[in-house]
Amino acid sequence: MGAPELERLPAALARRIALAAQGFGEPRPSVAVGTRQLRRVAERLGVVQIDSVNVLSRSHYLPFFSRLGPYPRAALDALSNRRHDLVEYWAHEASFLPARLHPHLRWRMDAADREAWGSIVRVQRERPEYVAALLQRVREEGPIRAAQLDEARPNRPGSMWNWHAGKAALEYLFFTGALTARARTAQFERVYDLTERVLPAAVAQAPTPDRPEAMRELVRTAARALGVATERDLRDYFRLAPGDARTAIAELAEAGELQPVEVVGWGAPAWLDPAARRPRRIRARALLSPFDSLVWERPRVERIFGFRYRLEIYTPAVKRVHGYYVLPFLLGDQLVARVDLKADRQSGVLRVQAAHAEPGSDHALVGDALADELRLMADWLELDDVVVGERGDLARALAHAVGGVRVAG
Repeated sequence: MGAPELERLPAALARRIALAAQGFGEPRPSVAVGTRQLRRVAERLGVVQIDSVNVLSRSHYLPFFSRLGPYPRAALDALSNRRHDLVEYWAHEASFLPARLHPHLRWRMDAADREAWGSIVRVQRERPEYVAALLQRVREEGPIRAAQLDEARPNRPGSMWNWHAGKAALEYLFFTGALTARARTAQFERVYDLTERVLPAAVAQAPTPDRPEAMRELVRTAARALGVATERDLRDYFRLAPGDARTAIAELAEAGELQPVEVVGWGAPAWLDPAARRPRRIRARALLSPFDSLVWERPRVERIFGFRYRLEIYTPAVKRVHGYYVLPFLLGDQLVARVDLKADRQSGVLRVQAAHAEPGSDHALVGDALADELRLMADWLELDDVVVGERGDLARALAHAVGGVRVAG
């Protein structure tokens, strides 16, 4: 008897499944958003990427706004700074993740000398006594920030990793799991403390899963967050090695927790979370951070949405096509536009520095929907106005829709 025939998913259905899995398959709450809804989104996503760029907002705040609408950012801060339901670690990149997943990344902590990057491994290799003394200092004196260490910063202009030895040592200890982030300051600086003093006791004392079990849980979490995905999609979510990911996928498929499917037009084998919702329609409206898990893997975005997206932050200004901090705009189940946004806090203005529509989009319809979302975002960011610049083929329609409306008094 032959193997059962693979289910064949239309591309549009796969797109809706992916959107629902990422939290866009249901309306935003009609009541005030609090801890319960924030925790639910974090658990659904599994990983919320952190980035230091603050031209609009710290990036980790944006995925929650995209899915829930306006919410008190202090409530999200409390989940990581006080409750520690969310903890920091190198999951996708630097990320917040539900505390329950921390033990499933201990294999990465144990492999710090292989998994981490040069500067933080170098300080341990060249000055192990300094690293050990710094850990002892935290153990005896309590939480510490890198700025409190009396270390000269190296002179490497233009380097994004321009760290002094103390910062590198703290990051090494963070990577190994000896330290974690107790909180972030108002300037977004990590406050390091012993991991066992920060994590909930049940998590800190949980037995360490063996590597195969940990890999299965990470792939399982990725599959739930993605809905339907290729092997590369599943592997990229937690930046797993190909061999580890393939083994975990095979074991989950054998257990019935992943279903092999064919998605029309994908050109690669795919895996479906059997519990994934299959909505007939998506009614989403959201601006997406460049680091949102819906769009962070650019080949997946292109495969699902036909949307070519590149981060141009590090591209020289004269060579940028769409702008510096560009957010895709989701309307229904399509990415229909992109806007280069800046929160001009001094002037109290949300500036749309460029607005581009996707080919075939109805500029008037997209402009109206985008204007509503920009007003909502401006109000959430405590900015008074939305001001639209002249760059981009959507700028005129968007400026007309915004109409100079004042957002907040």
